[in-house]
Amino acid sequence: MRAKDAVGRYGEKVAARHVEGRGWRVVDRNWRGPGGELDLVALDGDVLVVVEVKTRRGLGFGHPAEAVTPVKLARLRRLAAGWLTAHPDVRYRSVRIDVVAVQLPRAGAARIEHLEDVA
Repeated sequence: MRAKDAVGRYGEKVAARHVEGRGWRVVDRNWRGPGGELDLVALDGDVLVVVEVKTRRGLGFGHPAEAVTPVKLARLRRLAAGWLTAHPDVRYRSVRIDVVAVQLPRAGAARIEHLEDVA
């Protein structure tokens, strides 16, 4: 596994623990659909949340959340629709997209910033 991929996978684990710590239930991870992948799909009560996780070791390439562009958000909306079609048994009241930005400093714990309802 490439170092970049390992950082991303670690960030997804951190994000999953973060949302589970908030009482959410993760119902899917790394779901692949036509045109991409959903990092996490979780239930926040009766709200289905598609969670895009962006992880960075530093800010040299900008804040992790800056990588979630309008084009990426449009792709996430399409993928969310595909996930819902593939999982008709999951009950939810509404759907939203969140971004969890994970920064991994050289020393110390990961820093997490959770941006809710970005799309």
